[in-house]
Amino acid sequence: MRARENSDIRVVRIRTGFLFQEPAAGEQRRIFVGRFVPGPLLRPDLLPRVPDLQGLRFQVLHTDGAAQAYLVAVRGDVRGAFNLAAQPVIDANTLGTQLGARMVKVPRNLMRTALSAAWQAHAVPASPYLFDAVLRLPTMDCERTRNLLGWHPRRTAEEALDAFPKGMRHGSGEKTRPLARHRVGQR
Repeated sequence: MRARENSDIRVVRIRTGFLFQEPAAGEQRRIFVGRFVPGPLLRPDLLPRVPDLQGLRFQVLHTDGAAQAYLVAVRGDVRGAFNLAAQPVIDANTLGTQLGARMVKVPRNLMRTALSAAWQAHAVPASPYLFDAVLRLPTMDCERTRNLLGWHPRRTAEEALDAFPKGMRHGSGEKTRPLARHRVGQR
């Protein structure tokens, strides 16, 4: 069904940047880093370097901000597509500042080769194809969302991203199976 052909049906599509919240940190670690790396080892103070990779730019949003935007869209009379992300766009410099780490230039091919080897050895769950996709992400324009929904995230991108290491430090989780706290080596 096409929205244009059925103008009596209101269709709203929302695309978000990467979503973060403290209770999801454990599951995000298991998805991207793997279940064999203990969460407490993923502390910012233990990451002295951040790879400065060409193309590393992505947008994030705290889940509270996404929930608020969905609520505004549902209650309003808007139609069409809306992009949601907080400012600023996260890049290697922002990551380095956030984690208190120094930048180190790393060739993309070297990083991809290392990730591919780790993935093929089943040491990490994130495939090298995901790495490729992240380095090619477009930057979303959220102006339509601000103008038509009147929505602005309450937290900055840095505040949203900070939910990940906070969740790691606190062992955050929820009662749902995907967000439940797990010990190393468990699913």
